[in-house]
Amino acid sequence: MAGKPKLHYFNGRGRMESIRWLLAAAGVEFEEKFIETPEDWDKLRSDGHLMFQQVPMVEMDGMKMVQTRAILNYIATKYNLYGKDIKEKALIDMYTEGIADLNEMIIVLPLCPPDQKEAKIALIKERTTDRYLPVFEKVLKSHGQDYLVGNRLSKADIHLVELLYYVEEIDPSLLANFPLLKALKTRVSNLPTVKKFLQPGSQRKPPINEKSLEQAKKIFR
Repeated sequence: MAGKPKLHYFNGRGRMESIRWLLAAAGVEFEEKFIETPEDWDKLRSDGHLMFQQVPMVEMDGMKMVQTRAILNYIATKYNLYGKDIKEKALIDMYTEGIADLNEMIIVLPLCPPDQKEAKIALIKERTTDRYLPVFEKVLKSHGQDYLVGNRLSKADIHLVELLYYVEEIDPSLLANFPLLKALKTRVSNLPTVKKFLQPGSQRKPPINEKSLEQAKKIFR
C-alpha cells in the first residue's frame, strides 16, 4: 500500500497551499516535512531531489514531483478532478490559469515594500472586482449549474474557492456583487472533505505574518 504523500515546504501558505487544498478536497491524507532551517534547505538541495532547486516538492506514488502546476495537474487527474474529456480539461485549464494570475498577486503581497503595499492592495481589489471575479460569475450564470465545468467538482472550483477565501481576507465586501460565487464558496466549503480542512487544527495554513516572513527569508537565503 502506498504511503501518504509527503509535502516539502516551509510552514506557511505560499505555492504549497493550493496543493494542500486539492489533496484535502480529494480526501487524501498527507504528511508535511517542513523546511525550518537553512541546513534543512541545503540538505534538500544537495540530496538532488529538487529538479530546479525550488520547492514545492511532493513525494507521491514513488515520484518526487516539483513545479506547482505539474503537481496540481497530477493530483487532479488521479482523483478525477480534471473533467471528463479534452474540452472540459481545456476549460478547467483556462479558468485555473486566470485564478492563478490573481492568486499570484495575493501570494507576493507580503513581500511588497511597506511604501508600496497600499497601491498593491488597491490594484488587487480593482483586478478582483473588474477583471477576474466577473468572469467566473458569468460562467456560473451562463449554464446555471453548481460547478464551473460539466456540473461536477473540478480543480477549478477548488482553486477558485481557495482564492475567494483570500479575497475575503483582504476585504469581505469584494464578494458583495457576486452572489453565484458566494453560493459556490458555500457549496464547496460544505463538502465533507473541504469542511474538515477548514476546521481549526487542520493542515490549512494561516495568512503569512511578519514573523513567519522573516523566518522564511532566513531559510531561503
